[in-house]
Amino acid sequence: MKKVLAINSGSSSFKYKLFSLPDEKVLAKGMADRVGLEDSSFEIKLADGTKHVEKTEIPDQEAAVSLLIKFFKGYHVVEELTEIVGVGHRVVNGGEYFKDSTIITKENLPKIYELSDYAPLHNPAEARGIEAFMNVLPNVPEVAVFDTTYHRNLDPVHYLYSFPYEYYEKYGVRKYGAHGTSIRYTAPRAAKLLGKDLKDLKLVICHLGSGASITAVKDGKSYDTSMGFSPIAGITMATRTGDIDPSLVQHLMKVEHKSMDEMIYIMNNKSGLLGLSGISPDMRDVRESDSERAKLARKIFINRIIRYVGAYIAEMGGVDAIIFTAGIGEHDTGVRKAVLDAFAYMGVVVDNEANESVSEGLITKTDSKVAGMVIPTNEELMIERDVVRLTNID
Repeated sequence: MKKVLAINSGSSSFKYKLFSLPDEKVLAKGMADRVGLEDSSFEIKLADGTKHVEKTEIPDQEAAVSLLIKFFKGYHVVEELTEIVGVGHRVVNGGEYFKDSTIITKENLPKIYELSDYAPLHNPAEARGIEAFMNVLPNVPEVAVFDTTYHRNLDPVHYLYSFPYEYYEKYGVRKYGAHGTSIRYTAPRAAKLLGKDLKDLKLVICHLGSGASITAVKDGKSYDTSMGFSPIAGITMATRTGDIDPSLVQHLMKVEHKSMDEMIYIMNNKSGLLGLSGISPDMRDVRESDSERAKLARKIFINRIIRYVGAYIAEMGGVDAIIFTAGIGEHDTGVRKAVLDAFAYMGVVVDNEANESVSEGLITKTDSKVAGMVIPTNEELMIERDVVRLTNID
């Protein structure tokens, strides 16, 4: 049986799903957590629902990959490594260089590292993950699936910044967006659930996780999106600022005596829900806290979502559905209700019972003028399909 592995690498972790072909059944999934840190662990969940977790030292990505292979063989998910015919990796930013998902080789791998400034929390870790798999599985094709690909066809009105045009020509200074792999799954899924052609729909998709973005989908493709040159732009996130006045950065550099690199680190790692609440970057912790700062952080998070959703509705001249996906979007019923209630003036009517119970589908009433929906994302499935497409696996 041929199998394809889909990988989503973070700075100190990677999540994975192993698919069988051609039925696309998930044979195993899980993650290597806290790679290179104390208290690291490896988890595997098998198709029969059993789950196994091992606390073990994982010094680097290559050790994590070796552990993955060990678990696959130990639980008889893979008997021979030749069964794995392709590995796909989510990579956030492909810049102007990667215009589609691409088979990665030793020759073009450095390009992903070179784009680190475009996605500092993601690209370096993802490149290291690809390199680790190259070393452990040298004869297996490695495919990078770029989040930015989905947004390649944005209109210049939406992707250009009001800088001198030569900066775009010389350096590729433009909006690239992110979460495109997620939107590629959720947009067609929404159309199917609504029983309509995607090209006939105007959608606003709220991908709300640790990283969070809002994307407008019109005419079957990305119309506009909240993340920009890097994933730091847009709405408030777990540890990222979202949109801010750049003059404020200059001011803080002066009064705090910090370099630009230090400020970018703060904007990526110490801000957002964590910086506002002073408690945690995790919305579950923020939601449960009685702290006034935590309550304020949650209100700001919701407000920035509403701001972008409203802007995109205006840009598109209406909306057929507002969709929630990713960790917060799929599980935080309060965030969903607050966002949808903000558009009650447009005839949005929340079905409170459905919002509390539905795992996929409509969370608005039948007489609602706009559909509200929750759709669990499946980035790994999109990755697997790109591996099959690019490697011509039968």
